[in-house]
Amino acid sequence: MADLFHRVSIRKYQEKKVEPEKLDYILRASMAAPSACNQQPWEFYIVEDPEILEELSETTPYAKLTAKAPVAIVTAYRKECTVPEYAQIDLSICMENMWLATDEVGLGGVWMGIAPLEDRMEKVEKIIGIPESQRAFGIFALGYPAEERTQQDRYDETRIHRVTRG
Repeated sequence: MADLFHRVSIRKYQEKKVEPEKLDYILRASMAAPSACNQQPWEFYIVEDPEILEELSETTPYAKLTAKAPVAIVTAYRKECTVPEYAQIDLSICMENMWLATDEVGLGGVWMGIAPLEDRMEKVEKIIGIPESQRAFGIFALGYPAEERTQQDRYDETRIHRVTRG
């Protein structure tokens, strides 16, 4: 659980390739996420090609850093699943696992939201070649950190509300 209090958004990366075994671990952790009715709607597209990373960097104003990342994982979800209305929630949990595992193996990353914005989803789907049976969800850029950051303490007791009767 310590990674919960260590994970930060890393947007600058060293020019160093991410080892396949670390990517494998990150993907295993992602797929260990719970999902509604155990539907596991996730699909993963690994991008290491600099030209494609550059194209992805243009899909949202917040994705510019993707052009300088050694790797990005584009997540998508299948339209046909047990409870499609929960697929984006399932992918959110999956990507949080991805982020925590990235931190655990000494890498840094940042999640750029694509869904539910239709124009961004379509751009990513076209660049990656995601089949029509799937929808783009997010871009997760990662690599060896070229910056050091500490997590801010976000605990706010005023946001906790005790619910009782009588």
